[in-house]
Amino acid sequence: MVLTIYKMDKSPPVRAVFMTIEVLKIPDVKYVDVNLLEKENLTEDYLKMNPQHTVPVMKDDDFSIWDSHAIAAYLVTKYGKTSSLYPTDPKKRAVIDQRLHFDSGVLFPSLSRLIEPVFFKGEKAFRPDDVEQVKTAYGFVDAFLSKSQWLAGDNMTLADICCVATISTLNEAFPVDEKAYPKLSAWFNRLKQQEFYKKRNEPGLAQIRAISQKMLSG
Repeated sequence: MVLTIYKMDKSPPVRAVFMTIEVLKIPDVKYVDVNLLEKENLTEDYLKMNPQHTVPVMKDDDFSIWDSHAIAAYLVTKYGKTSSLYPTDPKKRAVIDQRLHFDSGVLFPSLSRLIEPVFFKGEKAFRPDDVEQVKTAYGFVDAFLSKSQWLAGDNMTLADICCVATISTLNEAFPVDEKAYPKLSAWFNRLKQQEFYKKRNEPGLAQIRAISQKMLSG
């Protein structure tokens, strides 16, 4: 059977999976759009695959898994020609895992907390406390990059791919200040030059950009 990804292009976790697939050059992937507004993620079939009814979901033959980090790690393990994106060395993998948990535990919650009042509840400006939380998250990433060009060492890994999907989305709402976070800014610019970023992150990000500009212009 064909590897299938259930997705919504605007979603940062979905775009992290897109970029992982692109880097690994996995052929013949089937993509299925899931319209959350139409509650397509709440159908009986979807809930059988993913009781949490989130995107993305990956189905590989009769195996289904959700959470972008779990999907990305699975894809590298099964389809990667090398393990460079997710090394088997326990220390290197531990650092990558920490950054992935940071993405799910700090970066993504900061994004959700920042944009939900404006994007979904009609507020006209970001709440100061939420902005401070984003600044704190940016500061942590800048610190992670104090000894290397990539988030988990000298080479690009899943940590960079997954975190840049979230940070690029945060940047649309609250741009990264180059002077305040020079290492983060340099890392972000480096990733924006990658073909996998341009091809698989930028299209969905453009949708977020249009929404952000509309919501914040008023």
